[in-house]
Amino acid sequence: MVENNLVYLLDNKIYINLTNMCTNNCIFCIRGLKDDVVGSNMWLSTEDISAQDVIKQLTKFEDKIDSGVTFCGYGEPTIKIEVLKDVAAFVKKHYPNTKIRVNTNGHGNYIHKRNIIEELKGLVDEFSISLNAENEELYNKLSQPKIKNAYEEMKTFAKLASNAGIKTTLSVVTGYKNYKIDTKACEEIAKSIGANFRNREWLDNGY
Repeated sequence: MVENNLVYLLDNKIYINLTNMCTNNCIFCIRGLKDDVVGSNMWLSTEDISAQDVIKQLTKFEDKIDSGVTFCGYGEPTIKIEVLKDVAAFVKKHYPNTKIRVNTNGHGNYIHKRNIIEELKGLVDEFSISLNAENEELYNKLSQPKIKNAYEEMKTFAKLASNAGIKTTLSVVTGYKNYKIDTKACEEIAKSIGANFRNREWLDNGY
């Protein structure tokens, strides 16, 4: 049986692939285009993943951990909040200078029906949150959310993260097919939330 790729490298930096489950089905998501990221297959054979499973693979890249760790794979990492917390705690304990980022769609509080940001203080240094669009209508077209009020849930999450003192960046993907995103309006949304803004141009290989 081939081992699941829970930890992989991109641009020589560590990324963690906790789950294939997601509350969005973004039309531009790489998972709809290919099975791998730089040769690492991201589809998991099971969702029964423990923190120890992740840590076992993480320590194989011990020489790169100081460069930072990002939770980002073929699913929404906050769905596996307990595993995420345990792995982040391990990193902070053994590699205290390592910065931890979570790339998220911002639905974690909706998923768990509580404010998970309070639980991630001291563990997560940065959230990169997919804003995706300047309004709910376009967001729904691009993100195809499976939950109600997904756009507002995402913005509320971002505001709570920013208010908690965690570095927060809202991102959009531009240049995908003929979809037009008002980046200025998106940047203003980020500013009103107290977050940074990132415009990520679409790349054919997804990254």
